[in-house]
Amino acid sequence: MKAFLILADGTVFKGVSIGSQREVISEIVFNTSMTGYLEILTDPSYAGEAVVMTYPIIGNYGICFDDMEDDRPWPDGFIVRELATAPSNFRNECGLSEFLKDHDIPGIQGIDTRALTKILRSQGTMNGMITTNENFDLDEILPKIRAFKAEDVVKKVTCAEKEHFSDGKYKVALMDFGAKRNIARELAKRGCEVTIYPAYTSAEEIMAAHPDGIMLSNGPGDPKDCMPIVAEVKKMFDADIPMFGICLGHQLLALANGADTRKMKWGHRGANHPVKDLATGRVYISTQNHGYVVSSKSVPDGVAEVSFRNANDATMEGLHYLGRNVFTVQFHPEACGGPQDTGFLFDKFIHMMEVAKDA
Repeated sequence: MKAFLILADGTVFKGVSIGSQREVISEIVFNTSMTGYLEILTDPSYAGEAVVMTYPIIGNYGICFDDMEDDRPWPDGFIVRELATAPSNFRNECGLSEFLKDHDIPGIQGIDTRALTKILRSQGTMNGMITTNENFDLDEILPKIRAFKAEDVVKKVTCAEKEHFSDGKYKVALMDFGAKRNIARELAKRGCEVTIYPAYTSAEEIMAAHPDGIMLSNGPGDPKDCMPIVAEVKKMFDADIPMFGICLGHQLLALANGADTRKMKWGHRGANHPVKDLATGRVYISTQNHGYVVSSKSVPDGVAEVSFRNANDATMEGLHYLGRNVFTVQFHPEACGGPQDTGFLFDKFIHMMEVAKDA
């Protein structure tokens, strides 16, 4: 069946429908990863977005449910150049198109994803519609496309109730703003007792459990839409408990301490982003997925110092809070399937808890 991707600027791409045939309007973003499409699809940080994969063939190793980062996929739509129809992998359990259809996610293949990405790079991420309706009226639908804004996405993706994930020596409260499963796995394999809390849990409830550390997870959307959460994060910060924040967690803690965030032109989404550790000068390759960033110049003097920068565009990639056992990063050290260059940051967090516990 024919399908169309209609961008907010009026550009129309014609392709073939994959997955669900439901019509959807979303923000169109691109990801430069060559593998890991299942982890991308099941990353809650993509809620409210439709993902374009720049790699030309997707789905070649099928779907393995053990590799999912959440119980379900989250993007509003999925856009590829070519969908592999005969996946080859001994772990394969179903095809990608079937997976999308089962979860009612519309997609499109057969379009020039390189041309689409060039538009998004030059003009910035923009809204778009995926539809199978051949009789669409641009004059009628363009205002609807341009008016779209993803709302309440953290509330949509967070867990409904507290969940005990693992037992261990160090008690970690993992705030679920859209947490990927591998954050809890990385903590668990380092000997942590991990309890996952819904995003809007009060600081009082968290502190009443006497955690040795607090983990602020990744998540979707504009951090400034989460000001009630920011207020609770500030209380946790003031309690002087070791904290580690990733992606949205990094942004929320920065907002809680007087810094500002801004939307990027096209964001960072992929598994090949270089970040420089300013303390050592070493560059690591990281996985990233964000459309907002903390503005470096907005960080108040004496509160925190920049610890990492993106080696491509010099945007801030990490903060170390002065006089506190607290640090945050914009990238994903829990990256699964990879790269795992920055997994040592979990060891740093464990060491912080160990020192604080023995003090």
